[in-house]
Amino acid sequence: MAFVDLSGDGGVQKQILQEGSGDETPSSGCTVSLHYTGTLDSDGKQFDSSRDRNEPFEFKLGQGSVIKAFDMGVATMKLGEKCVLKCAPDYAYGASGSPPNIPPNSTLNFELEMLGWKGEDLSPGSDKSIERFVLTPGEGKKTPNDGALVKIHLVGRHEGRIFEERDVEFNLGEGEEDGIVSGVEIALEKFKKGETAKLIVKPKFAYGVDGNKELGVPANATLEYTITMNEFEREPDSWKLDDAERMTQAKLFKEKGTNYFKANKFSLALKMYEKSRNYVTSSDSDEFKQFQLLIYLNKALCYQKLNNHDEARDACNEALNIDKKNVKALYRRGQSRLALGDSEKALEDFVAVQELEPENKAALNQITICKQKIKAYNDQQKKVFAGMFTKFAQSDKQDEELSRQPDVMKQNFGEWRDDEREHEPTRFEQENPDVIMLNESLKDFRNM
Repeated sequence: MAFVDLSGDGGVQKQILQEGSGDETPSSGCTVSLHYTGTLDSDGKQFDSSRDRNEPFEFKLGQGSVIKAFDMGVATMKLGEKCVLKCAPDYAYGASGSPPNIPPNSTLNFELEMLGWKGEDLSPGSDKSIERFVLTPGEGKKTPNDGALVKIHLVGRHEGRIFEERDVEFNLGEGEEDGIVSGVEIALEKFKKGETAKLIVKPKFAYGVDGNKELGVPANATLEYTITMNEFEREPDSWKLDDAERMTQAKLFKEKGTNYFKANKFSLALKMYEKSRNYVTSSDSDEFKQFQLLIYLNKALCYQKLNNHDEARDACNEALNIDKKNVKALYRRGQSRLALGDSEKALEDFVAVQELEPENKAALNQITICKQKIKAYNDQQKKVFAGMFTKFAQSDKQDEELSRQPDVMKQNFGEWRDDEREHEPTRFEQENPDVIMLNESLKDFRNM
């Protein structure tokens, strides 16, 4: 095959030696793996080879980590393809070269073999849970942000079977309402207008351990989506808005959150409340602070509905940092502390509520419940320690009887110095090593 000009100015030319398979080629962000052998165009002298090292060369495509010719030429290669790239100095090492092996202003030839590639990792934890392979590049540089209105065409596959295909329009962050898995939402923030890409989404960002019976997706299924970003409209950036505009946006998201809460969609409600809060963190004005207080109270209620009482307690703490006498924050923190088993701290919160509102019957009821739980716990502990004392007494009695046995019997247990005998564990302590320290601390008590 003849050389083909990839750069438009003759700077990068490609000649295919062996056709690859399939139609796909790696896209920007993919990690490619290949073998190469580099030679000088002037005399054919080899200056480097991954084959000689028996170690494939890997790099992230389109990130500027290699010479321009590599980024340009490798992006056109199919799986298994072999080719030669002829690279002019401007697309290689330029006027400086790469001493001592590559002289200045050298034209280079690279023989390449494409071994494979991995998708661009878009997962939050960089664990390859969401991979993207761009099939058709988008236009421009802008991408949608959280909250943006997106219009996409989506095709979902599991093991080659299409389980859904549709056009859908929604706001990023609220895709759950339209049956969009979280992995797709996360990935869409990287899409450009007009882009088509294939996504590989692992179970934790898809339908997880439950699967989706309605769509025929089994538990723990890895899914493939082909998505085209038709249009999007970005959410206004908070830093570009004045205080009045921020408050308007905050109220809109708070209203959305409340609507989701009323529909028992607590996870979505939390997302909306958090977005609302983000718009009112740039000012210490009383209006913004009071609005933040309302958001924290609502978040605490959502967390409680989701049985996430650690987060609920923390949200109440944030609310109390703004208003330390807020009755709702104290009451809800008390509820979460009680659910977490901290009855004494919960009692403190409910007593504080009762002091602020003496006629608050709900707080009075919770105080009664806390006291009952504290009493039940104390009664249980008394029984535990009473049982321990009984066992200690029995053990001491056995040791005393043993000490009265003839010396010939004592010899079976060896001879001990007085100071050693004082610290030798009883048989009960040997069988229950976890009470040895308690036994030591109660020694004086037993000798009284």
